[in-house]
Parts: sequence; structure tokens; C-alpha cells
Amino acid sequence: MKRRSRAAYLVLGVLVAHLALISSQVDSSPGTSVLHTATFGVLAEMQRAVSSTVAAGRNLWSGYVSLRGVREENAALQETIARLEMSLRAQDALVQQAHSLERLLELDRQVDLVTLSSRIIGLDATPWFRTVTIDRGLRHGVREDMAVIAPGGVVGRVVGAPGMRAAMVQLIVDRNAAAGALIERTRVPGVVVGSGDGTALRMDYVSNLEDVRVGDVIVTSGADGIYPYGLVLGRVAAVARGSGLYKSVSVEPGIEFSRMEHVLIVTNDERVAAANEVR
Repeated sequence: MKRRSRAAYLVLGVLVAHLALISSQVDSSPGTSVLHTATFGVLAEMQRAVSSTVAAGRNLWSGYVSLRGVREENAALQETIARLEMSLRAQDALVQQAHSLERLLELDRQVDLVTLSSRIIGLDATPWFRTVTIDRGLRHGVREDMAVIAPGGVVGRVVGAPGMRAAMVQLIVDRNAAAGALIERTRVPGVVVGSGDGTALRMDYVSNLEDVRVGDVIVTSGADGIYPYGLVLGRVAAVARGSGLYKSVSVEPGIEFSRMEHVLIVTNDERVAAANEVR
């Protein structure tokens, strides 16, 4: 059996060698053997596969490099945009500040009062108190109970003992604040006080018999000895007949307190203003 197997393998080997010899001698085309053609085909396919793999790797690497460059460029553009936005905001702030100062100057020209300009440097808004800190104090002639105004009307009054270069102002919307008032159209008197929420006002002690309408302007009466006569406190926002002797009158303040930057302190003393001009 072993001899027969060996003989079969030997015959098979001879046949393969014979076929290879014949293939090498037979031309598939002029000047080219079948073996050469087959070998070339196999090698060509291998080269094609290697070339495709290399090309795919090259494209992948190029895409990665390009994507990384795009990301870096995008980051640089975002940084530039952020800087431009900050610059625009700073310019807008300067413009708003200039407008605020212009309105303050116009108010100073309009009112027949001796005033001292001041900048707000701090805010204290709690459920119980509504105050701001200004950058003027004893050194500038500021005293307790001096009225503070802005282009929209009454801001409040100086409270407590001022520091040398700063003072605290109680806003008129503070629940403990009050000012003698008049309805400008009818001269009906009353008292304007903070409503308790720190954002609105109300007018007390206005008889149910009086004529009060939504939109009526309310001004200071000067009766309290703090606020000069004729300064705007606000407008009537709502009015209703009260259960007792007096109407319920809601008042919208003339000032947007959240946007205040500069105010005027009513000094009523020409010597104080002159001293500060020298400084």
C-alpha cells in the first residue's frame, strides 16, 4: 500500500511539473507564457490591494490633518469673536454712561436747585431695605436727609451718617420711605410711600371723594422738608375706592432704579457746590 501511495504521489508530481513546463512554453499572447501571465495577474492584484490600502491610509491621514486644522482655525475665530463682543459691550457701556451723564446735566440745568453730581458705587437690595451707596460724603458736603434726584424724578434721601467719601441713599421705593406729594392735575395732597415689595409706590390719605385718574403725575409737595417742591415721584398706575375714607392708589415710580448710574444730590448750599468745583 505504501508503495502504491508513493507511486501515486510521484505520478502526480510528474504531471504538475509537466503542466508547469508546458505552461511556460505555451504563449497566451505573442511573447508571453501562460505561467508568466498567471503570475503577473496574481502580483498585480496584490499590488492593487497594497496600493488601495496605502491610498486609504493617506486619505485618512490627510483628513485628520485637515480636520485638526479646521478645529484650530475655528477656535481662533471663536476667540476673535469673543474679543470683539467684549469690545462692543465695553463701547456700549461707555455710550450708555455718556447718555446718562448728558441726561443728568440736562436735569441740572432744568431744576432751580443747587446740586452735586454723584456716581452709584454699590447696591443693597434686601426684602427689608432698598438702598444704594454713592461716591460722595462728608468731604464733599453731603449730609443726612439731603434729597437725591435723577432725570426720572426722586431717587430718595441720604440716610445715616455719611462717610468721608461715600454715603448711603434710601430709595423712595423702600418700605420705610415716604414723601409729601400732590397729584399735579388736581393738586390733591397725600403721602407717597414704598409699597413693601421694593419696586412700586402707593399714595396714601387720598379721600374717596377726590378725582384721581390712571396716568396722573404725582409730584413732591415739599411738606416733608426733605424733597423740594415739584419733583416727579411717579404716575398713577391703578386707583380704586377704598373700604374706608381713602382711595387705594398704586403709583409707578418715575425712576428705573435698576438702570441708575449717576444721581444728583440736592445740597441747597451754594458754598458746598463751589467748594467741590475747586476740588
